[in-house]
Amino acid sequence: MADTPIIRVEIEDHVARILLDRPKALNAINWDFIRQMTAAVEGLWNNDDVWTAYIEGAGERAFSAGADLKERKGLSLSDVERLRKDMIVMFRKVTEFPKPTIAAVHGYALGGGFELVLACDLIVADETAVFGLTEVSLGIIPGGGGTQALPRRVGVSRAKELIFTARKFDAREAERLGVVNRLVPAGEAGAAARELAKEMAANAPISLRQAKRAIDGGLEVSPSKGWEIEEEAYNVTLQTEDRNEALRAFAEKRPPKFQGR
Repeated sequence: MADTPIIRVEIEDHVARILLDRPKALNAINWDFIRQMTAAVEGLWNNDDVWTAYIEGAGERAFSAGADLKERKGLSLSDVERLRKDMIVMFRKVTEFPKPTIAAVHGYALGGGFELVLACDLIVADETAVFGLTEVSLGIIPGGGGTQALPRRVGVSRAKELIFTARKFDAREAERLGVVNRLVPAGEAGAAARELAKEMAANAPISLRQAKRAIDGGLEVSPSKGWEIEEEAYNVTLQTEDRNEALRAFAEKRPPKFQGR
């Protein structure tokens, strides 16, 4: 692992901030980035103090410009194959993270950088954001889940157009396409993502996790199987002290004090 941290994690008020900290390289994804990001997400996975998380990039120019092509150029084919396996682990860790996640996007989010954005549950972007899965222009295809995640966001036909043309598109088009949940003025993506994360973290953390489980688990199954998944997730919440606390708080006309148990 690199001596200098590339991924920095801060936790406050049950919200984890994951900062991509390679601003001089436009937060490009190299091997150290992959290892550190994977370790950071794993560390937050079972941290009961973390109820929601958001990811943002350091510097003024990019969330992440994608793969570090300078590093990639110097790797052998076998090295690239090993790097990609590690990269897939990283993307899947983010995608399957059991707590709600938000990407806070400013500047470029291209290639693997855009795939990292798409791995999050929600996307907040400022007016400087530029998105694109540009891999076919480099003789490859999106390899971090982009061919799977983008069609689920915007529909198959639009996703094919964006991937086949390798076209970059701005924040307003991203909002129109349904990629972005919230569009904010330049420089405000991080603050807006944090406020959204805090808004979600005001709710019962077990309920947040089970709601995410029910939604994600039901996407690729039949409606009847989706109902079963929802019932299983709902039954988990019935056993919690947070549910009893919510009932007490309602009766006493006060905000609930959730504990995550």
